[in-house]
Formats: sequence, C-alpha cells, structure tokens
Amino acid sequence: MPIKICVAGVTGWVGSLVTRRILESSEIELVGAVARQAAGKDVGEALGIPPTGIRIYGSIEEALQTRADVLIDYTRPDSVKNHTLSALERGARVVIGTSGLVAEDFAEIEDAARSRGLGVIAAGNFSITAALAKHFALIAARYLPSWEIIDYAHADKVDAPSGTTRELAEALGGIAKSRLALPVEQTVGAKEARGAAIGGSQVHSVRLPGYTIAFETIFGLPDERLAIRHDAGSGAEPYVAGTLLAAQKVMGVTGLVRGLDTLLFQE
Repeated sequence: MPIKICVAGVTGWVGSLVTRRILESSEIELVGAVARQAAGKDVGEALGIPPTGIRIYGSIEEALQTRADVLIDYTRPDSVKNHTLSALERGARVVIGTSGLVAEDFAEIEDAARSRGLGVIAAGNFSITAALAKHFALIAARYLPSWEIIDYAHADKVDAPSGTTRELAEALGGIAKSRLALPVEQTVGAKEARGAAIGGSQVHSVRLPGYTIAFETIFGLPDERLAIRHDAGSGAEPYVAGTLLAAQKVMGVTGLVRGLDTLLFQE
C-alpha cells in the first residue's frame, strides 16, 4: 500500500516541488495539504497543474482528518513545532524540513514521538550533497582540534544560524568542542564579532543579497587549513530526493532522527 502523505507548506518553495513529485509517484500518495493562503483550493489549482481532487486546508488539524501516515512540514520556524506535536497526537509520523528549531524543541519532540511509538526525521537540509558535507566535517573533527563554521543565506532569511548549520554545530559538539587558542571572553573589543557559540563551535551567519544557502566548516592547523563547503542554487530540486527518502524511512523509525546524514550513514 502506498504511504499516505500530508504536506504542510504545499505552495511553498520546497513544498510545492515535493508535492509534484508525490503526485507522480506510485509508492507514496498525497492525501492532505496545508497552506493558509490557498485554503479551499484544489492542490492542482494552487500549483498550476490539472485538478487532483485534494483540497488544501488552512490548518494541520483539518488536513490530518484524512488519516495520513506521514506529515511533511515545509512551513515556518514559528509553526513547525506545533505542527509536529499535533501530528504525533493524531498518530502521524513527521518529516521536518523547516529550520528554526533548537535543542530544547527537539528534546520535546523526541519525548512525544517515543511516548506514542512514532517516528520523526528532521534535517536542516535534505540535500544529499549537503548531508555528505556534514558527514565529512564530522569525520574531520575526530582528527583536527580547531574549527569554525560560516553560514551564508539570502538577506531576508529569518533564522540565524540556519537549521543546517545549527544541526552541524550540535553534531560536532557530540564529537568534541573546537579548541580556541584565545577564549572568546578574553577578546578585546566586540566579543560578538567572534560569532555565537553553539555546541562548542563558533558560528558566524552572513545574510546578504546574492546568496541562497551555503555553509562552510573551516578546520585550522599550523601552516594549513581544510575547508568543507556546500553551496545551493536558487532551485528546490536538491531537497526533494532526501525528503521523499525520509518519508519512506520514517515508517520504520521510533523517536527522533536528526540529519539526513544520520539516515544515510547510521551504520
């Protein structure tokens, strides 16, 4: 039987393309859709394709009356946590592609998922190449003691750092804390210029026109350095394959899995 999917953010940048791919698939089936501004429309009408017979709702609670197996969320940082908890309460598993959640949010989501015997897969970035960049950085951190992270995004991105970078910094913290020759508190001048400390890594967020999404982990040793960088273009295609893979894999997950790299390389 196809996995029944509800997409929150069905008209959004990533959500719309994910929805189109679901409609083309024989392994997963779109049964619900959420987009406040397009509520009441057919999904096809909202996406500029032939009618699908699937109505868009303005809330998660309405859309999940269709008894979806999985909610895929590509909405907003201020909505995704409530969407996730609401879906779990209604017996649906969740794939979170929305950024902006912090460690405390994930801990609450983990508890809710485990208490109901359900699964959640969350990734700051569902691009397979971005997952590889994170994976390689985690390998490097086992051997190189000092690093910092730079996070690039378009000028109007509301969360800083990005979900991708926060996830990376917290994962690096599970290996070690970056070794600083001079503690940040001993900095002369504006200490904020040294970035934010997240999971033992100094993280710097750049928000300027001309960028879409990029992140770079820079490792330094005397007389040498290693930079592991991922750049994304303006299209949403890089995030689709990883999202749909997670929608299938989450059916066998109990609790929370963070990061597409964990899904790909967990063995």
